[in-house]
Amino acid sequence: MNYSKKNIVGEVVATDFRTASVFKSHRIDFCCRGNRSIDDVCQTNGLNADSLVDELNNIAQLKDESTPNFQTWDMDLLADYIEKKHHRYVEKRIPELKTYLNKIAKVHGERHPELLEIDDLFSASAYELLSHMQREETILFPYVRDLATQTNNEKPHFGTVRNPINVMMQEHDNEGVRFRKIAELSDNYDPPNDACTTYKVAFEMLKEFEEDLHAHIHLENNILFPKAIATEASLVRA
Repeated sequence: MNYSKKNIVGEVVATDFRTASVFKSHRIDFCCRGNRSIDDVCQTNGLNADSLVDELNNIAQLKDESTPNFQTWDMDLLADYIEKKHHRYVEKRIPELKTYLNKIAKVHGERHPELLEIDDLFSASAYELLSHMQREETILFPYVRDLATQTNNEKPHFGTVRNPINVMMQEHDNEGVRFRKIAELSDNYDPPNDACTTYKVAFEMLKEFEEDLHAHIHLENNILFPKAIATEASLVRA
């Protein structure tokens, strides 16, 4: 596939997840703010759109059978994958990161007061993410699986799948804003010269957490949610 400046960022990554590396290298949000065209994001960020498109097309031409084509996956499989890979990762990493961030904030907070804000921001994110994922697993994903298998024809209590999806996407946006602030405060997770080992480990874990969150939100916003909306609409028309 040849990409152009008119292509939507999130849709590009949905067709080939390898292109995410190009957007990451230019600090372009392809998940929470993936609904913008390449031309728009380049103008906003002062980038050369033609050069960016060339990078994307070079990636697309490389053969790589190791990266799953999530667009071809059924919705129930996608929901299972998100729960088992991304939800479990978040649940495991949150207590570890909270311990590290709390420790370095106490030890280094006087010299680096930004650590106190990072600690507060991550604590707020942890609380919201755990609640968010629970609602996905108990409300939205079961209905998505019903849509995929067409085993339950009852109308859900939330009316249409668009309603919980709109809530989930707004919450994704909130986390995107929060982590952009964390990245800014941490100088894109680059620890200062006087950072101890715990400090460096905490920043490396934060960076990994943000990258996983971007992949997680991308799978939902750009692939799973559009599939669910389209499937529900087709069943209503039928």
